[in-house]
Amino acid sequence: MTSRAKTMTVQADLKDVDRVRGFLRANLRGLHLSEEDMMRIELSLHEIFVNIAMYAYPEGQGSMSLRIWHEGRTLHMEFRDRGVPFNPSEQPAPDLDEKIRRGTKGGLGIFLFKTLMDGYAYRREDGENVLTISKKV
Repeated sequence: MTSRAKTMTVQADLKDVDRVRGFLRANLRGLHLSEEDMMRIELSLHEIFVNIAMYAYPEGQGSMSLRIWHEGRTLHMEFRDRGVPFNPSEQPAPDLDEKIRRGTKGGLGIFLFKTLMDGYAYRREDGENVLTISKKV
């Protein structure tokens, strides 16, 4: 069974992270997610949104769209922005031992969503970054 996709567009600004999280929660009701899966999905959304808000628009403000739907037992979230091209599959995995040893902050968002979710796909389409992540629920 496929659900009808729901879409939200906001400014790619950290002040909107709670609105985006609320949109996610509202659209996950009724899916009978475990607390662990909910945490994985929410953390992945948070990391992707923060990366878009902080890095997609170095010249100023822009927007970000989030589309959520599920097909059978798989949840999909699609993020779109018109920011600088950024393909997460081209980013190397962080050296976790080095990060711990040096105590450096940041740089784990891509690693986290790749680890917490079951799949992802990136494409550049009509001037937009389009990142789709999925989780079996």
